[in-house]
Amino acid sequence: MRLRALLDTDALGLKLLGGEDELDRTVRGVMTTDLKDPSRYLAGGELVLTGLAWRRDTDDSEPFVRILAQAGVAALAAGEAELGDVPDDLVLACARHRLPLFAVHESVAFATITEHVVRQVSGERAGDLAAVVDRHRRMMTSGPAGGGPDVVLDLLGSDLDLRAWVLSPAGRLIAGPKLGGPALPAETCARLAGEHLAAVRTGRRGPHRVQAGPTTYSLFPIRGWGHRPPGTAAGRAPQAAARDVRESVLSDWLLAVEADAGDWPEERLDLVHGVTQLIAVERDRRDAARTVRRRLAQEVLELVQTGAAPAEVAARLRVAAPVLLPGLGAAPHWQVVVARVEWEDGELEGGPVAQSLLEEILVDPNSTGPEPSDRIAVAHTGDEAIALVPLPAVGGDSDGPDPGVLADALLAAVREPLAAGLDDDGRLTLGVSAAVHSAEGLRGALEEARHARRVAAARPGRVCAAGHQELASHVLLLPFVPDDVRRAFTARLLDPLRDYDRRHRAELIPTLEAFLECDGSWTRCASRLHLHVNTLRYRVGRIEQLTSRDLSRLEDKLDFFLALRMS
Repeated sequence: MRLRALLDTDALGLKLLGGEDELDRTVRGVMTTDLKDPSRYLAGGELVLTGLAWRRDTDDSEPFVRILAQAGVAALAAGEAELGDVPDDLVLACARHRLPLFAVHESVAFATITEHVVRQVSGERAGDLAAVVDRHRRMMTSGPAGGGPDVVLDLLGSDLDLRAWVLSPAGRLIAGPKLGGPALPAETCARLAGEHLAAVRTGRRGPHRVQAGPTTYSLFPIRGWGHRPPGTAAGRAPQAAARDVRESVLSDWLLAVEADAGDWPEERLDLVHGVTQLIAVERDRRDAARTVRRRLAQEVLELVQTGAAPAEVAARLRVAAPVLLPGLGAAPHWQVVVARVEWEDGELEGGPVAQSLLEEILVDPNSTGPEPSDRIAVAHTGDEAIALVPLPAVGGDSDGPDPGVLADALLAAVREPLAAGLDDDGRLTLGVSAAVHSAEGLRGALEEARHARRVAAARPGRVCAAGHQELASHVLLLPFVPDDVRRAFTARLLDPLRDYDRRHRAELIPTLEAFLECDGSWTRCASRLHLHVNTLRYRVGRIEQLTSRDLSRLEDKLDFFLALRMS
């Protein structure tokens, strides 16, 4: 489509501020951004929409416009919601670089312009494929009867013979085709999500091609509102758009298509990119729908943390329960999950990212309805996010809650893909509380989850989790032993044995570990190590001689056990 066609549509609310001689330029796509340097996401020919959050002073306009001009964009449209009138320095910069500039009235959502351009571009460049995009759009925006992204993916299959899936950054299957074909295995979902996150962190443009066994997949990013942070209202130009890919990499969905897009014609690529923009609208809709649950979680947790009376907390929970458990009545049990995302440079607040992550990874797989995450409420503060998870009783019996969130299962499900998104400069740590059955127990559950998260934080790895079960043993204490004390304690007990093993290959350390794991049983330990009992007695005697300890004494056994766990 031509730029001048945008001015013929009053509903778009566009006013031309400069570049009248360039209105015959062709628009090939649309992009919303508030990045200072969006060049990595530009291919040329785009109408760029911006809320101007990147502009701090008058000197910022020239480099921003220069980047757009060098990338070959068709025009720039600036929203008036952030600063009111478009600043003169931006108008002058666009004039210098012969870049057409439009003003977008504050009453017009960027989504309206995006959908209009997608429809027009697809129609002009892909002929009858425009009907597909229009059908997709109508399905996505027609309310509950529309069917959401599943219907879009079915249309991709029926009209274009493309099988595709929408995945979360943690590899959760959000939507997939229902018209035949095998399901996408969970391990493949995790692999694709991890590959996508790794590619995004390195700055590579999509689509990203991944070979999984005999099948090639092409991965397309689904981005809502120009990398807006989680929590920014959908349907408006963001007031504080993301300036760093790390603010969105762990929250944006992706579209995985079972095909090699490397040899696709431009028309088909344009169409699939248009579909990702339509699904991004659905992503924003779901995010906006979480606003009530987030507010409820914030209110309940503020009451808990400020020491409010249990009766006041219980009253708030009675209000929250019907929203969090629609159709299932009150929730007799609750669980708390705490997550923290930290970046090594300390410049980014991790709380919004952790909030969005918890809303994705805590989805109940047995829930029904168009949006399974409508039973999770997550608040955030600073780098921390806190999820309030209701647990309906099994079979409706309040005496028996379901098992809820298990730290080990949660970690296994998300560690591989999210570690790729965190790359080498971020960490995600998770702590899970036990279930509590009343408002009185929520404060203890929150502290329990936070203690568990600190235990997880003391472990190596980019993604770590710990559950409440680990807080009832020495595991809770060991991570908080100072490093110098840990080194001195283990060296005093284990260094003599390590030195002896290096000189004589005597395997005293493995023998000690096996002896303690067998609870000091000579016969079981000898059988486990495939040794004669006399040989085992000789080795244990050597251990005692080198360390001046007695392995028949409980105190010495405990010291050795702790030294091995801390080493």
